[in-house]
Amino acid sequence: MHVLVINTEKGWRGGERQTLYNIMGFLQAGLQVDLLCRKGCPLSQKARGLGITVHEIGGTLGGLRWLATNAAAYDLMQAQTAKAQTLAAVTKPFHGKPIVYTRRVDFVPRGRLTKIKYRTTDHVVAISNWVKTILENFGIPNITIISDVVVPRTLDSRRATEIVAKVDTKGKKIVATFSALEQHKDPLTMIEAVRELSRMRDDFVFLHFGDGSLRNTVQQKIDEYRLNDVYHLMGFVPEVEDVFLLMDVFCMSSEEEGLGSSVLDAFVYKVPVVSTSAGGLTEIVTGRGFLCDIKDSAAMAECIDKVLEHPEEYRKTAERAYDYVVSAHSLESTTEQYLELFKGLADRESGRP
Repeated sequence: MHVLVINTEKGWRGGERQTLYNIMGFLQAGLQVDLLCRKGCPLSQKARGLGITVHEIGGTLGGLRWLATNAAAYDLMQAQTAKAQTLAAVTKPFHGKPIVYTRRVDFVPRGRLTKIKYRTTDHVVAISNWVKTILENFGIPNITIISDVVVPRTLDSRRATEIVAKVDTKGKKIVATFSALEQHKDPLTMIEAVRELSRMRDDFVFLHFGDGSLRNTVQQKIDEYRLNDVYHLMGFVPEVEDVFLLMDVFCMSSEEEGLGSSVLDAFVYKVPVVSTSAGGLTEIVTGRGFLCDIKDSAAMAECIDKVLEHPEEYRKTAERAYDYVVSAHSLESTTEQYLELFKGLADRESGRP
């Protein structure tokens, strides 16, 4: 089977990493895989490193032209983002191939044109029950839940130390998040939680890895609360997982979240998790970490304080989270689910029972 994976995002975030993992799984299963992506994007370079053919486009019009002209040569297309789904759906009269859309976000879809796009899509993969419910409420059929993947790697302690070197962490516990500075991640609630925590104890620093449109707003709030010695904006750091080696607690303050792949990473590296109950986070964190209501900064501060105060007590919880993630979110199990879905679509396309 020859599969075209489509992801036209410019940057490198969780969705792009999951796209790469999907490609890795498909290759290991013996599929022939090509990638359609934005010219010069990080995903392009990383995918080429896997030895696959990468087709680069400059933008939406370039994507439409390319798909209308070339997509008929593939057996199936996997759209990894809403924009990719649009490109594949609009050009379907030209290529006529099955479209699978993997939806990772929990934004509520709206509008007649969006419904038409989904009707043109042959099957939708939701990464959580939460995402599936949102789509079902929008009237979308043919939804399969296939969750995100965790691919653990050997972490580099030297690099981890270098990453945090600009912050004075000596004698301090490290609390951190990997989260874009965007509204749906709610970084301002995270600042409020850290402010509350700083009133309880003075033996920690908070490292916020990620960037985004709210950076200036977030920095202003840090300045206003005089948290500059505590709350540090670290910016975007590639391969940031190395920092898990130094971390005492991992946090998520999202107000919307399809699943939370960074939490899965924390699980696989056995770091205790404190998060809000936004979207799919409830599904993965319940029984494996601390859950707080959305925007409840006081509860987040209290939970972080408990973990910092009694680290041994929560080691068993982190072990339980590890056991869960390596069994339910492995590359092999996720790929097997995709292969079953792809085979069903291929059989239907060829008229086989």
